[in-house]
Amino acid sequence: MAGRIHSEKFASKVTDAETVAKMVKNGDKIGVSGFTGAGYPKAFPVALAAEIKAAHERGEEFMVSLFTGASTAPELDAELAGVDGVKYRTPYQGDPVMRNKINDGTSFYQDIHLSHLHNQLAYGFFGKLDWAVVEVAAITAEGELVPSSSVGMNRTYLDLADKIVLEVNSWQTEDLYGLHDIYYGIEEPPGKRGPVPIMNAGDIIGQKTMKVDFDKVVGVIETDSADRNSPFKPLDEDSMAIAGHLIDFLKGEIKAGRMPKNLFPMQSGVGNIANAVLEGLLESDFEHLTCYTEVIQDGMISLLDAGKVDVASATSFSLSPEAAHMINESAAKYRGRMILRPQDISNNPEVIRRMGVISCNGMIEADIYGNVNSTHIAGTAMQNGIGGSGDFTRNASISCFVSPSHAKRGDISAIVPMVSHHDHTEHDVSVIITECGLADLRGLAPRQRSRLIINNCAHPDYRPILLDYVERAEKEAKGLHTPHILSEALSFHQRFVETGSMKKK
Repeated sequence: MAGRIHSEKFASKVTDAETVAKMVKNGDKIGVSGFTGAGYPKAFPVALAAEIKAAHERGEEFMVSLFTGASTAPELDAELAGVDGVKYRTPYQGDPVMRNKINDGTSFYQDIHLSHLHNQLAYGFFGKLDWAVVEVAAITAEGELVPSSSVGMNRTYLDLADKIVLEVNSWQTEDLYGLHDIYYGIEEPPGKRGPVPIMNAGDIIGQKTMKVDFDKVVGVIETDSADRNSPFKPLDEDSMAIAGHLIDFLKGEIKAGRMPKNLFPMQSGVGNIANAVLEGLLESDFEHLTCYTEVIQDGMISLLDAGKVDVASATSFSLSPEAAHMINESAAKYRGRMILRPQDISNNPEVIRRMGVISCNGMIEADIYGNVNSTHIAGTAMQNGIGGSGDFTRNASISCFVSPSHAKRGDISAIVPMVSHHDHTEHDVSVIITECGLADLRGLAPRQRSRLIINNCAHPDYRPILLDYVERAEKEAKGLHTPHILSEALSFHQRFVETGSMKKK
């Protein structure tokens, strides 16, 4: 038997990626593992892209629908998008090649809340799922699967797909065994499904491995390839200022008696700013924190190692290469302190609300009344997607959004009169933070919010024109609940499209 395949039955299915790729047909729907560049299949997508390219060169139509956990890596999204092989993509992506194909109209993309995708697949909204292609760290002697560095949608794809391909990646340490909590109770239909029995971030409610129907497995591919992890940018002054504002706010919540000294469980979005906030917590005097989130990033591991965080629950790693190497060397020591769950559990609205999670996510822009755009540039071009930010924002006890106040050397303001695309409405946003300051929007009507957001969060270069807009809107608008001058509400974006800057010349 192969080294990571401890079952004779599954060892008999070992093959190569090229053989399996030849079985895929035009129009097939494929569910693949992978979440933020962790745990995605490394060999199958490259082989499938070669098949698609060859078919196109013969003049044949060949595109597939691609379902993932979240973003993946160039070996998957870029390979398939680069040969015009993706007809439909969901629920989240972050690859520049895939993004270009979405924005030039080659590929359809549906931006779906991550906690919603399981139900939509299970209820048959997409029809039959033809394939599940899932990376694992090992196959046990009993024929169950040791998940690799992400869980994401893997359980759902394995359950629903007609045909299954397993990539057994020996780069992923077998010491990941015991870090996963795979819960199977959520697949019951409405009316029969019970509550998810999680009361605390560290609760274990499932099993260490994933189940798989051997009769559906058409191939087992052996790989030895690293996840495509990206280094985080060094902490800069803006990131440290944002982290400082959030920490001061949380201390104020404790002082006001609205939160315990170790806070409610923390959620942190993906990326450099979110990781910087975690690093900021490292220098604080908080102790015995817990995290109930989507991804475990470098900053969260630092907090675990420093004893600041007792337990971190997520669905995936999102690490720098150095941190990924460290985890591969010492994953076993984190058992019981790190937990990776399916994304319909890590992002489950019921659990998030029950535990009072504090959410902290990045944004592209916010408007003067507290609406947030997380996904679109100038209203029409997709950046990445909403991911799980909506799952947490809508259900958190306190929902925070963070961003530098401006971008592109000052030509883009993160605070605008009206967002060009709505992802999170004013009803769900509690706090907005930039390096300039923090706006606590709780208990405030729209007109009370506008000047607070402008004065506390907008960059000084943009405050005068934002205040001018508000003052004129309050005089000219027919309704004063949310005053707007409709002909100017998107003027910042129009200027950017026309001149390359939101600033007035």
